[in-house]
Amino acid sequence: MHFCVLKSKTIKFVLCIALVVLLLSLSIDGSTSAQVYLGYAPRRVPIYGVDTAEKQVAISFDAAWGADKTEKILDILDEFDVGATFFLVGIWIDEYPDLVKEIDARGYEIGTHSNSHPDMSKIDKDTMKKELQTSISKLENITGKKVKLFRPPFGAYNNALIDVADNLGLKTIQWSIDTLDWKGISAKEICSRVESKLHSGAIILMHNNSDNILDGLRLVLTTIQNKGYRVTSIGDLVYETNYTIDQNGIQHQ
Repeated sequence: MHFCVLKSKTIKFVLCIALVVLLLSLSIDGSTSAQVYLGYAPRRVPIYGVDTAEKQVAISFDAAWGADKTEKILDILDEFDVGATFFLVGIWIDEYPDLVKEIDARGYEIGTHSNSHPDMSKIDKDTMKKELQTSISKLENITGKKVKLFRPPFGAYNNALIDVADNLGLKTIQWSIDTLDWKGISAKEICSRVESKLHSGAIILMHNNSDNILDGLRLVLTTIQNKGYRVTSIGDLVYETNYTIDQNGIQHQ
């Protein structure tokens, strides 16, 4: 008799737990009940790469300090007939407006890399918005083109930052291949890092004024093209609409 009562209580307990789990998993306006009633939000992630069957990769350059090699980078990109995206910091834009004009005039995409290059995961939403709006205004005043892409300084982000960027019409972009060119590694090492991680839909991170960027870029582009990949801007790689981003930051359509 005691065994039957105990078993009955156990079954009821298990059924109650199952019901609670089911209720918390139900969707409410795109969020689960657990997220609504327990007060937590799903982790948001930027775009690190793209799920695509095409042999296509995007190359990008962050510019925050220095510009000695930027024109030669543009010459190499022209020579190889490829696309590219430049993420520019507002203070860099202030110092080199003519280079901003030249990057745009040569047909290369420009995104914002913030205005003053702070760790934006450590500032409040109003400051985040001001950082982005200020840099966007500077770019649009020079190029006359809408800014659509944003790369967080240091790759640092949180849900709030992605929300703010979304509200300003910006896609938040990271990378799937880090050349580590900023560490002063050799051109051969830069190329080796790209070659070892190369995949369709990759976003490659480089910097406009790193020590061996010119020789490294030439080796990287030669290697990528020899492997049959097309090199484009990030805007030409990512999906504009009807997409999802998984928890690894891969964009799917």
